[in-house]
Amino acid sequence: MKTILLVPTGEGVGLTSAGLGLIYALECQGIKAGFLKPFSQEQQQDSDRSTALYRHLSNNETVEPIPYTSLIHQLNSGEHDELLEAAVHLHRQIAKKHDLIIVEGLVPNNRDAFAADLNASLAQALDAKVIIVSNADMNKPEVAAEKVENQLRYLGGADSTRNAGVLFMRTKGLGKDAEQIPVTFNPNLRLISDTHKFTEQIQKTHAHIGSDKLPVIGLVPFSNTLSVPRISDLASYISASWIHQGEASTRRMLHSSLITANIEHELNKFVAGELIISASDRIDVLLASSLASSNGIPLAGLVLTEHAEPNPAVLEFCQSAMNHGLPILHTALSAFETTQNLSNLSNEIPVDDIERAEQVSRFVSSHINAEWLEQLLNGSYKPRLSPSAFRHELVQKSIAAKKRIVLPEGDEPRTIQAAAICQSRGIAHCILLAKPEAVVEVAKARGIELPHDLEILDPDLIRENYVEKMVELRKGKLNELQAREQLQDTVVLGTMMLALDQVDGLVSGAVHTTANTVRPAFQLIKTAPDYSLVSSVFFMLLPDEVYVYGDCAINPDPDAEQLAEIAIQSADSAKAFGIDPRIAMISYSTGTSGAGADVEKVAKATEIAKQRRPDLIIDGPLQYDAASVESVGQSKAPGSPVAGRANVFIFPDLNTGNTTYKAVQRAANVVSVGPMLQGLNKPVNDLSRGALVDDIVFTIALTAIQSEQQSA
Repeated sequence: MKTILLVPTGEGVGLTSAGLGLIYALECQGIKAGFLKPFSQEQQQDSDRSTALYRHLSNNETVEPIPYTSLIHQLNSGEHDELLEAAVHLHRQIAKKHDLIIVEGLVPNNRDAFAADLNASLAQALDAKVIIVSNADMNKPEVAAEKVENQLRYLGGADSTRNAGVLFMRTKGLGKDAEQIPVTFNPNLRLISDTHKFTEQIQKTHAHIGSDKLPVIGLVPFSNTLSVPRISDLASYISASWIHQGEASTRRMLHSSLITANIEHELNKFVAGELIISASDRIDVLLASSLASSNGIPLAGLVLTEHAEPNPAVLEFCQSAMNHGLPILHTALSAFETTQNLSNLSNEIPVDDIERAEQVSRFVSSHINAEWLEQLLNGSYKPRLSPSAFRHELVQKSIAAKKRIVLPEGDEPRTIQAAAICQSRGIAHCILLAKPEAVVEVAKARGIELPHDLEILDPDLIRENYVEKMVELRKGKLNELQAREQLQDTVVLGTMMLALDQVDGLVSGAVHTTANTVRPAFQLIKTAPDYSLVSSVFFMLLPDEVYVYGDCAINPDPDAEQLAEIAIQSADSAKAFGIDPRIAMISYSTGTSGAGADVEKVAKATEIAKQRRPDLIIDGPLQYDAASVESVGQSKAPGSPVAGRANVFIFPDLNTGNTTYKAVQRAANVVSVGPMLQGLNKPVNDLSRGALVDDIVFTIALTAIQSEQQSA
């Protein structure tokens, strides 16, 4: 059992973010850590914030901390030992299910002078290694060092064997580039030179901080982007009521502007992420906000102050902006009072802001020293492919592959943002097929920073280059006129680029149907030599493991030969992404318990797959519960190498596969990556039309890895 206690140097250091980031970093190493906050410092009796965020993010259970009132009562009653016994009891409950536990210590503040002493006692009681969590300013290394030193005095000094390291959070003075948010855990983003430089400065006065005995395990930049609240979080701070809530739960206040001058001098403030604050009688500001929203600029929101709410007739005139989701609030406070109140907003993550908590977790984890993490684990844990580890491997393998991926939906906002992320992180070299001016306009309206090396190709300028070659590829099936007409479709154009090896893969489907994306690939790319059909898999990111589902998107009713081929394709896809495949051929019957043509098809497919690939672990027919639940598998299929342990599920037809994947995805709130097409000569992948930016990023990464696998 290994326990790590996070000890903060004071308030506002980002203690919860540090804990969530460390847990995510461990997840990326395949280790699912438990979490414990033994003592609450929140005076209200609601669920503890850190504990609730851990539950939401990890889909994992933990225990509630000892309430603050009980903590104070026991300390005042001299029940220090009893308090520690209670903490150990909570710790042991979590230890039953975890080999490694992250414990959040108490925050020293003016109210709770006992915090530092109790943290030291807690470290001893739980036999924990200690990470000191502090904030820092690159320009004031001696101040950062002294904060750490103050805590070390309570924890046995610099030579204590409990010391595991120092994590500097919310570090200022690093420059704008350090505040860009990584998509996922990527150790290449770590600020190695800045960490060395800062450590050297600290060691001029405190030589032990940054030494082997007390390493600096991470330097996490302060990020304005990650400190921003949702508009829905603002109302209580400024005593406001809603005129129109709109997209308040998803829009965030990146900046705020108080509009007092003539509107013609203030128009530069109407940009993406801006919260506009103005007196409610400034109808010109309301109309300017409405026009900006109608023009596709996603303002964070509009706060109207003082006086009464605007005339309903004026609001009716702004209906278009409301339809675009613009949140509008009204407060009786003055504009100055409103601005002052907003400047005092807490940096803490609200319990229900899961999107921000996930981003913070990934951001912090990307700045934790991976070598230190490996030393901490010391080979004593057997990694598993958790969803976080899967995403981590996905990004790392795609960065190493360095592939060119064409995106035919080049002026679609989510696609542009995903391309910008992939390009800046090195996940792939992205090529957008679109008018450059259209891409720039969308990026400007949405506050997307386009990397200088992001490639944008105007389809009108390159289309003619592919007419003759397309006629040649589809000889006897279309003429030049027909080829020119089909190449108006950017998906066809992108597929031609892939067919001619000008790019390594294609991703489409944010606004096109699956048929739109796949049909040109069938016609121009065709199937790989070893295969007779194209199929698909979804990677289902369950809380503890990644499952592969095939085929849930392409083949309506495959025969036994085709089903066997889908199983083989899916097993190879699983291997390519670090999953050791145990393949279950799914049916409504396990073994010989049922009869009928459908069961016989699955049984025959299983035999064919075994004959073609004796190296694979495969069994069927198996019912889904017999394949996935160990106790059911032992009962229904004793001796099966797959039953109860399957991680690749092959469904007998599209009806079963698609229904099951959607049911699991929605009912269990499972993230699914895909569909990933398999069996083509070159990788083409389809997106859901409801895809999020992250979904597109991961699909681009999948495509890059597929290309690398096929060229190996």
